[in-house]
Amino acid sequence: MTTALSNTTFILGGARSGKSRFAESLVVSTGLDRHYLATGRAWDEEMQARIAQHRADRGPSWTTHEEPLNLVGTLAAIDGEGRIVLIDCLTLWVTNLMMEGREMAGEFAALADFLPRVKARLVFVSNEVGLGIVPDNRMARDFRDHAGRLHQMIAANAAEVYFIAAGLPLKMKG
Repeated sequence: MTTALSNTTFILGGARSGKSRFAESLVVSTGLDRHYLATGRAWDEEMQARIAQHRADRGPSWTTHEEPLNLVGTLAAIDGEGRIVLIDCLTLWVTNLMMEGREMAGEFAALADFLPRVKARLVFVSNEVGLGIVPDNRMARDFRDHAGRLHQMIAANAAEVYFIAAGLPLKMKG
């Protein structure tokens, strides 16, 4: 049985559902030292533009850390009392790990082992990928399965869990 970590919030929803905006508003409302851990990679011009827009929308009051793979190491490096870290997003992290051929269970276990030691508040954002049709290829099915397992682990450890749809938060836990 997992004990919920009082410093952890998990925000889940579909693409363009308002997850990041909701997460950012939660972070800002705390008054803590704001850190943004971005897992996305700018593979093309469209993604470069999205990343630039997210940065501009957040403004200068955030410290941004871009890390596509070493989530635990980066969290450990920026961890501290009086800080809040928004991790956006876990599904991009899963994608990056898969593209690099990483061992998923080990990566997820390392994160689960690290979470109870974190001093900062954490807000995880991720895309819910299990509500649609079964993907038609192995890689997409593996991605869905990995994301689902990771989401279950984070939700079990989080004190608060929100599902966002059409910009509206539904509090599922906490």
